[in-house]
Amino acid sequence: MRTKTLLSAAAMLAITLSTVSIAAQKVDPDPQLQAEVQKSLSKKQYADVQVQVAEGVVTLTGQVNKLNDKIEAARKAEHFKPVGVQNHIQVSMSGGPVISDQQLGEKLMKKILYARVGYWTQPFNAFTLGVHDGVVTVGGVAVRPEDKDEVIGDIADTSGVRDLVDNIKVAPLSSNDDQLRRALFAAIYGYTALNRYALDPAKSIRIVVINGHATLVGSVDSQSDKQMAGMRANGVPGVFSVTNDLQVAGQESGR
Repeated sequence: MRTKTLLSAAAMLAITLSTVSIAAQKVDPDPQLQAEVQKSLSKKQYADVQVQVAEGVVTLTGQVNKLNDKIEAARKAEHFKPVGVQNHIQVSMSGGPVISDQQLGEKLMKKILYARVGYWTQPFNAFTLGVHDGVVTVGGVAVRPEDKDEVIGDIADTSGVRDLVDNIKVAPLSSNDDQLRRALFAAIYGYTALNRYALDPAKSIRIVVINGHATLVGSVDSQSDKQMAGMRANGVPGVFSVTNDLQVAGQESGR
């Protein structure tokens, strides 16, 4: 009996020691993850970025010169599949020229008006832009996700942008809408009095189509051009409705 008791005690001790040994062999993954993320941020634009890891959550702090660098830092951290990434990096305005919200807005608007030039989707994208204290709010409609991605990338890579609020909607994929876009383009730009608006993307008539409903946006030189564009669009078969939001240069906003 005593022998069995001793054997049982020995077995329990062996199990306990084995459990302790396994526990001792467990390595805290946080330091390794921190080192890997920090190494991935070794380029000079991340020189002032710090990395901390707690319970698998990566926290990024410090500062960078461009919003795009902040976004890219988070992407690099996410590459290692942490539990989560908290991006508290600040975009620093020091070292660069001081730029007002108005100047920044004008600079960005020019960029997004020329975005996707050469692609068939370009005349059918329409974006809005607002800037307050360096924080950019961008909205509107993109035909395809890649159209949106290019605009967001252009904004994020611009010096002076502190942060970005993305309100751009991507139009639903529809072969019928694509056919209507092309038909509306031909009806408007194929008309002699309006084809000059095809020469400069910054002064073009944008044609937004969602589920068969068309909206015209942009700026034209005269009220007659606005009315003619609306008439041409309304004459396209298959269009459910046309909203004419074209602005006449020199006039206040309004339909």
